[in-house]
Amino acid sequence: MPNTLDTLLATPVLSRIRRNHGLEHATIHILSKKVPGISTAGHSDAGGFWLLGDLDTEQVRAAVHEALARMRAGEHHLAVHPNCGTNFVVSGAFAGLAGAAALMGARRPSDKLSRLPLAMTFATIALILVHPLGFRVQQRVTTSGHPGTLEIVGINPTRRGRWQAHRILTRG
Repeated sequence: MPNTLDTLLATPVLSRIRRNHGLEHATIHILSKKVPGISTAGHSDAGGFWLLGDLDTEQVRAAVHEALARMRAGEHHLAVHPNCGTNFVVSGAFAGLAGAAALMGARRPSDKLSRLPLAMTFATIALILVHPLGFRVQQRVTTSGHPGTLEIVGINPTRRGRWQAHRILTRG
């Protein structure tokens, strides 16, 4: 029997966002291998995803299609990326909570200042311990490595000043 989270994640809009997010990550993995040293970022939504960076449109097109094909062939791990915002949010939240816990009970500013090394230590320990959790949250909640019926319907390059971007449109 599916739990509430599974039911929520299966709603059409969230399912599309998660699959697009997975395809975005897979595309970035492939671009990173083909163009070493390239700097890219992405953002996914229900209609597709954005790739930001100085990228050649034909490289983007080839990488997106390869990413989709490889995910369909079973390479679901491509949906998880170490530089995903999910990892940073999970890590930051736990580090912040650990640092705040170290300061609890300190009433005067001098007490808080004297606990600063403890707060930094707690935050660092939290970052180390929670690191694998960010990947699990990505894998389980914010991305999907199973594209299903997802298909690419357009790749549109755009430039805003010195910023290059590509909008990848999907459906399914």
